[in-house]
Amino acid sequence: MTATRVLVLNSGSSSLKYQLLDMRERARLATGLVERIGERTSRLKHTPLTGGGESRERGGPIADHDAALKAVAAELAQDGLGLDSPELAAIGHRVVHGGKRFTEPTVVDDAVLAEIERLIPVAPLHNPANLTGIRTARSLRPDLPQVAVFDTAFHTTMPESAARYAIDVETADRHRVRRYGFHGTSHAYVSRASAELLGKAPEEVNVIVLHLGNGASASAVRGGRCVDTSMGLTPLEGLVMGTRSGDIDPAVIFHLARVAEMSIAEIDDLLNKKSGLVGLCGDNDMREIRRRIDEGDERAQLAFDIYIHRLKKYIGAYYAVLGRVDAVVFTAGVGENAAPVREAAVAGLEQLGLAVDPELNAARGGGARLISPAGARVAVAVVPTDEELEIATQTYALVGGGGD
Repeated sequence: MTATRVLVLNSGSSSLKYQLLDMRERARLATGLVERIGERTSRLKHTPLTGGGESRERGGPIADHDAALKAVAAELAQDGLGLDSPELAAIGHRVVHGGKRFTEPTVVDDAVLAEIERLIPVAPLHNPANLTGIRTARSLRPDLPQVAVFDTAFHTTMPESAARYAIDVETADRHRVRRYGFHGTSHAYVSRASAELLGKAPEEVNVIVLHLGNGASASAVRGGRCVDTSMGLTPLEGLVMGTRSGDIDPAVIFHLARVAEMSIAEIDDLLNKKSGLVGLCGDNDMREIRRRIDEGDERAQLAFDIYIHRLKKYIGAYYAVLGRVDAVVFTAGVGENAAPVREAAVAGLEQLGLAVDPELNAARGGGARLISPAGARVAVAVVPTDEELEIATQTYALVGGGGD
C-alpha cells in the first residue's frame, strides 16, 4: 500500500493549526485548531471531513505543544486517521523564515533544525514556535519524514537588485539584513492557480498577486518566479495592514525615540501591533470599516483611502517591474471577500488595461474566477489561497509518496 496522506502543521507560539490531506485525491480528511496552549482555558476544535462526522470541541488545560499534538493524534485516531497509520507519508510544517539557504521544501534533520534556530534573530516571533512543532512531531513519529516548507522560499528568486537594501554591504551581510519576503507559500499557490485560470502554463504569464488579510503583501511574479515582493527583512514592510504600518520613513523611529522618549520595544509594539488600519481608525476588520464608511465615519474613510493608496502604488510599481502584466490577482480574507477593496484598487488604472466588471466583482464565492470585463487587456481575478494544500503538495512531492 502506498502512503498518500500528509499531515500539515502550523505551529504558533500558543496555537497549533492542522490539516490531514489525502494527496491521491487532493482531499481534506480532517482539520482543526488547538489554541491557548499553556493556559487553563486551552481549546481544541477538530472537524472530520469524511463520513459525515461533526465537529468536536474539548476544553481544559493543554500544557505544551507535545500535549497539543498528542491530543490532535487522539482526535484523528477516533476517526480512524491516527498518526500511526501506514497511510501517513509525511508531516509538513510551515516555517516562516528560511533565510537565503532554504529555497525549497526540505526534509528536516538536525542540521536543518540548527539552521532554522540560527534564523531566530530575524524571525523571533515565528521560528521558535515552528521549531517547537517540528521537534514535537519528530518525537512522536521519529520514523516519518518531517518536511519544512518555508514562507520565504518562493521569494528567493528575487534578483539582488530587488532583495538588497541600499546600506553598507558588509554590515548587511554580517547581520543577514536583506529583503526576504513572506506569505510565499500563498503567493506560489495563487500565482500557479492564476495561470491555470487563464489556461496557460505558469512560465507563460506575468502576475501581480495581492495577498490581503490582516497581514498583507504583494508580489511580482514573472514566468512563475518571484522577482519582487513587498515585505522585507520582516513582515512589517510594504502594504498597510491590519495592525502593521507597512512602509514608513525609518527616521520616524529615531524621531519617536528622541522626541517621545519611546524605547525600541515600545516603537516595535507601535509599528507592529498599534498601526495600520487599527492605528488609523481603531478597527482592523475591513467589514467594520466599510460599515462605518457607509455611516459617514471620516476616520474610517481616511483609513480606507490610505490603505487603497498604498495598494495602488504597489500595483503600479510591479506593473513597471514586470513590463507586461497578464493578471492582477486578489487573495486571502480581504482580497477574496471585500469587493469594494478590489474595485477601488484598480479604479483609475484603465490606461493600464485594468478594470473590474461590477456584477462579477460583487458576486461572492465560486472559487477562482475572473472579475474583469470580457476582452480586458489585463485579467483581474479572485483566487482563494490554499496554503495547507500547497504545503501538502510540496511535502508529498519531496518524499515521493511514501513506500509500498
